Amino acid sequence: MKALFRSWLNVPLWRRVMIGLACGVAIGLLWPVAAPWIGWIGELFVRLIRMLVVPIVFVSIASGVTALADPRKLGAVGARTVLLFAATTACAVSIGMIVGLLVEPGAGAAIGDAQAHALGTPKSVHDQLMGIVPVNIVQSLADGDMLAIIFFAMAFGFSTVLAGEPGKPVAALLQAAGRVLFHLVTLVMEVTPLGVMALIAGAVAENGVAVFTNIGMLALCVVLGVIAQIVLVHLPLIKLAARLSVRGFFRAAFDALVVAFSTASSAATLPVALRIALEDLAIEPGVASTVLPIGASIGKDGTAMYVGLLSVFSLQALGVHVDAVTLALVLLTGSLAAFGTAPIPSASLFMLAAVLAAVGVSAEQTALVVGFVLPFDRLLDMTRTVASASANLTVTATVARLARDEATARP
Repeated sequence: MKALFRSWLNVPLWRRVMIGLACGVAIGLLWPVAAPWIGWIGELFVRLIRMLVVPIVFVSIASGVTALADPRKLGAVGARTVLLFAATTACAVSIGMIVGLLVEPGAGAAIGDAQAHALGTPKSVHDQLMGIVPVNIVQSLADGDMLAIIFFAMAFGFSTVLAGEPGKPVAALLQAAGRVLFHLVTLVMEVTPLGVMALIAGAVAENGVAVFTNIGMLALCVVLGVIAQIVLVHLPLIKLAARLSVRGFFRAAFDALVVAFSTASSAATLPVALRIALEDLAIEPGVASTVLPIGASIGKDGTAMYVGLLSVFSLQALGVHVDAVTLALVLLTGSLAAFGTAPIPSASLFMLAAVLAAVGVSAEQTALVVGFVLPFDRLLDMTRTVASASANLTVTATVARLARDEATARP
């Protein structure tokens, strides 16, 4: 029995998730009466996801700020890097939202027990902005008030840096907490195959195989969003700001994009991107060694696009009316959440809670969306990581050009 259990754990997680997906489909189609019997497993999985959301959002963003504020990374190069990534991230969230609104991949999606609902009377812009600053952060953490949590996490991270030497133990604690959370998420992910089996069995038993139509539309939207981000945002920066040949740039970047797609990891792409920047793009070592590591942390264009797209998908699936205020909140929160995405499996799905909570979607319904999408997230993650790798090299080339121009203009 132990040998069988070890063999199961040695199978890559994404394959185990696909096995759970296949078992769930089989149960839903061939033995639908059994779906309610295993429903408690799906409920447990949803509760585990909900348990992780608030600590991941707070620790990821706070530790990310302390890491970025390393004095060696400050100065003109660091400031330009952060501003450029902030701009491309906001564009990516907007593109994801636009693609979602045009294609409507979430319309009619069956996501288990989630029910269509209205959000009630929306808050005024004044109340929304004032609500970003928490009166009681402990209460905000307990309530899952994500805008307030994000604001406090960023302020806490900056204050830790400003404290100087006394703040270093706190920064180290945040980094250690991030590593602990990584392992906690890894443990929870071990339950994923069973949770997926239970959730998919219930969805298929109730709705049949039509449940996969919306996933196919979501995958199409991810591909369209990645292409749109590269064509509409990265290409103009490469041509007009970095003043490089677009064809030459992507011929050089091809290896990094392939590694990004195959590993679905911005961190794993970093060594290849550094080689390309130094050897093929002839970027100064000081710029490349500063910008690329920062980009591996915050250059998440693919994640940002996906968060915007998946937010719209979720609102459509839940039957929520999307108005201008809702879209503005998704843009703001999605951009901030993408900056704080942790280097953990499917982290963007957990950050989705920060966005949906800001527009009034309950944690239970958000967790159901996560459970619905998670079985397919590996392939979607591979696709969207391409946009993040492209953004990292694009911003690096742009910052290098700006630095050269500044040095040339200096008397």
